[in-house]
Amino acid sequence: MLLLNFQMRLFVVGIVGFFGVSALVVAADAPSRPNVLLIMSDDLNCDLGCYGHPLVRSPNIDRLADRGVRFQRAYCQYPVCNPSRSSFLTGVYPDQTGVLSNRTHFRERLPNVVTLPQLFMQNGYYVARVGKIFHYGVPRQIGTDGMDDPASWQERVNPRGVDREVQDRIHTLEPGRFGGTLSWLAIESKDTEHTDGMGATAAIQLLAAHRDEPFFLAVGFYRPHTPYVAPQHYFKWYPRDRIQPVLERPGDRDDIPIAALADRPFQRELTLARRKEIIQAYYAATSLMDAQVGRLLNALDRLDLTEKTIVVFVSDHGYHLGAHGLWQKQDLFEGSCRVPLIIADPRRRDTAGASTGAVTEMIDLYPTLAALCGLDPPEHLLGQSLEPVLADPAHRGREAALTVAVSAAGRLHPEVRGRRIVGYTIRTQRYRYTEWGGGTEGVELYDYQTDPDEYTNLAPLAEHAELAARMARLLAKKKQYAGAE
Repeated sequence: MLLLNFQMRLFVVGIVGFFGVSALVVAADAPSRPNVLLIMSDDLNCDLGCYGHPLVRSPNIDRLADRGVRFQRAYCQYPVCNPSRSSFLTGVYPDQTGVLSNRTHFRERLPNVVTLPQLFMQNGYYVARVGKIFHYGVPRQIGTDGMDDPASWQERVNPRGVDREVQDRIHTLEPGRFGGTLSWLAIESKDTEHTDGMGATAAIQLLAAHRDEPFFLAVGFYRPHTPYVAPQHYFKWYPRDRIQPVLERPGDRDDIPIAALADRPFQRELTLARRKEIIQAYYAATSLMDAQVGRLLNALDRLDLTEKTIVVFVSDHGYHLGAHGLWQKQDLFEGSCRVPLIIADPRRRDTAGASTGAVTEMIDLYPTLAALCGLDPPEHLLGQSLEPVLADPAHRGREAALTVAVSAAGRLHPEVRGRRIVGYTIRTQRYRYTEWGGGTEGVELYDYQTDPDEYTNLAPLAEHAELAARMARLLAKKKQYAGAE
């Protein structure tokens, strides 16, 4: 019934949006409204200078953080590309989009939903995409439209660079596979020869061409998604003797439910030397992406657009580099669910450079950008505007952030192979509480104040039963609001 009512609301809103486009365009006071530059990275965790990482060099993302508000507790709604992107670009949770994998398009269930870029298009903005915003299979779909949503854009650019042409040279843990497993390559090349470099060039051209009209430009970079292909000069920034991989602590996984362990082939058996090699490549790809962010910021300055443009930087989900023996994504630990998020509004100089611990969901971006640009948001949105946080970074934000994932443990664990087990987790200021299969397949509870690395699952301990029960009630409330299974 929840889903039926929700779909009816979307149908009505979609019909009104469709027939009301011309009226909205006429009513838009375009010159008084700020531009939006949405920058997305792919598979990026919070290993960045502005988030306190001691080794990663990200001077341009750090520069953006100095101009905006950096969110310390921002969380995706599904730690996989397509479900996450479909959720925040429509403003609803994955159970409502029907997208719980990389194979489903959100229009199958929500054909009339007004996406975030569509809202801006309906209000007289020039709206364009460069690179990966909706889902693409990486690397094979680079240079194509992938699983894009054509209704969301007036113009689309699909760059394809040298990184797409060197698959025969890429190091990979699984022969013939590059996107779904750890894979990497250093090549002698210029930034501008890579897909992300070409994307930045195209985006700068669009900024120049549309500088005199309100624009919503979404630029999706592919790195550091596997394969981590980057110019050799970025690899030199990260000598392997300075890289200290997170190693699996003996006994760490003893209190973790099998369903929670999204293990992938060959990744737990990596030698220390190979771990360093892979992390070096991931960080090199991150710095390549960061350099392209810098080119965009420089273009805003050069075109006198900085003071007129809200800039958002975000990743679609987090990423593991060895914690709990896990690599990549698709689990419900902090490393996979947490995302870097920076919002820089040039009108908010009073909070520029601030950091906030407000609990935030990615679906909050849609209502936030609508509000900051003076647009009436669609009625279907379930996120909360972050305006109070941008005005006062001490604001606590949400009570809890919700993330869902279908267990990927079946890849390597025969106990759950062939079974569809769905996990839901909530993150509060202090705790994370997770249920797999409604609790029948395992429960987890972590206290980040005393255990930031999630080494001790408190859920089975009698002395924490009251806390676990309280968190279970909060999770149930969040699931109901999100239309969960």
